[in-house]
Amino acid sequence: MPLDMTAMYAMHHALRRELEHIARVTVRIDDDPRRILSTAIGWQLFTRSVRIHHSAEDDMLWPALRRQLADRPDGLVLLEAMEAEHAAIDQLIATVNELLADPDPDPDVDQVRLGDLTDSLVTGLRGHLRHEEDTAIPLIRRALTTRQWAAFDQIHGQRVGADAPRLLPWLLENADPQTTARMLATLPEPARIAYNTQWQPAHAALDRWCSRA
Repeated sequence: MPLDMTAMYAMHHALRRELEHIARVTVRIDDDPRRILSTAIGWQLFTRSVRIHHSAEDDMLWPALRRQLADRPDGLVLLEAMEAEHAAIDQLIATVNELLADPDPDPDVDQVRLGDLTDSLVTGLRGHLRHEEDTAIPLIRRALTTRQWAAFDQIHGQRVGADAPRLLPWLLENADPQTTARMLATLPEPARIAYNTQWQPAHAALDRWCSRA
């Protein structure tokens, strides 16, 4: 049975969507990009989602693949590349957060540095998502069983945990109807009702990237 990659591609779509927002925020001339990112709900949701997604892959997905590919040096090299790309992206996010939290900022210097960091983040994460889709996902489809893939999905879902009311509507914003239906079908009925009556309306009301400021 083919592996169901709906959640994986939904996450990649959502991350690309948010990278567009980040790129726009950092070139705004009507406000301070540092102030916007430090207060934007969008940045919080984006970084939380990256952290969950990367940690689940690093802790569950890549080790499962490594066991399956013990006699495939080319596959092992690819997994090392995936982990290295995660580490580089995670470090960029950490450095941006350090800059945003600096209690003694230098506005001119910090704005240039923030632009450089976010440019690297946008370029790096886009490249990683493309690399994963072009090379890692085909390998996952060939090497993992449905049970192993389901275990990864379960770990990913557990790490979302109590953040589901915020992160699920974020994930599914602008998703196609088929993706939304397949994702919601995995939820118990009370959660589906809460999504439609509470979670999604609350998300729709957010000004995630201070566009109404």
